[in-house]
Amino acid sequence: MARGGVNKAVVQIARTAILARGEHPSIDAVRIEMGNTGSKTTIHRYLKELDETDSRRAIPREHLDDELTELVARLAQRLQEQAQEPIDRAQAHYEQLKVQLQTQLSETQDARAQLEQQLEIQGTALQQESANLDAARSMLQTEQTRNAALNQACSDFDLRLKDRDEQIRSLEEKHLHARDALEHYRNAVKEQREQDQRRHEGQLQQVQMELRQAQQSALVRQDEITQLHRDNERVLSESRALSKELNQVSDQQYKLTNLNSQLSAQLGQLQSERTLLQERLRVATEESEGLKQAHAQIQESHAALALRAIKAETALESLQALKKSEEESKTSP
Repeated sequence: MARGGVNKAVVQIARTAILARGEHPSIDAVRIEMGNTGSKTTIHRYLKELDETDSRRAIPREHLDDELTELVARLAQRLQEQAQEPIDRAQAHYEQLKVQLQTQLSETQDARAQLEQQLEIQGTALQQESANLDAARSMLQTEQTRNAALNQACSDFDLRLKDRDEQIRSLEEKHLHARDALEHYRNAVKEQREQDQRRHEGQLQQVQMELRQAQQSALVRQDEITQLHRDNERVLSESRALSKELNQVSDQQYKLTNLNSQLSAQLGQLQSERTLLQERLRVATEESEGLKQAHAQIQESHAALALRAIKAETALESLQALKKSEEESKTSP
């Protein structure tokens, strides 16, 4: 509490207190009694005036005792007020700091609850992504198995197509052999007929009979050739059908290859997302640990403040006890 200006009354109170203790009221002693305030010249002037006043009048002892008691009571009250002021400030500061720490602790607990909730949500999302990843892996394995089966089917179709090509080549060779045989036979018949006409005109009827037989044989050969042509056309039709099926299988294989690529890309993306979620989970765990440490530090600070509050209360009780003892000393005769 700020002191007022130094006046004669204050100097008189300090001088009286010093005289009551049985000490000499020097300038330095009075200035110390007043809390090291005031000019020494002013104090000297007031002390001189008080000494002159004391010398001019004789104060009865009983009146002096009453005045001294009043001055001591005022001084005790003033000292009590000065001692009470830092206690009040400390108490107010303690209450304000306590409210701030309680608010900070509540905010920290709310943030921790939010982080725990976010961590739980991220854990659920990670489990869902893991389930999706397992499903994608299962689908990919199924598609790979199906792709292998289709590749095997394509290989089987290739083998069947090669067999049909071999059959077609064999039929074409047979057709060429039959055509060559027919041509050779026609040439032979023609030569034989010319020879028979030149040599044996008389054997014309026999030759005609042989010619009819040869014609019948040629008709049979022609029927065989016609049948071979039909077989060839049927084989070609089957070959076209197999080629069409092979093209369809190739298209399906291309689609499956694209699907396999897409599934591989999705698998890579899911793995990247899983890595990202694991990193976010690690960061959230570290933040939670940091918050736990901060919470522990706050609890330690709160305990230190509580200890300081206990010490302040103890000091306050000591001051109150001192005040009570002073009051009792004032009331005692």
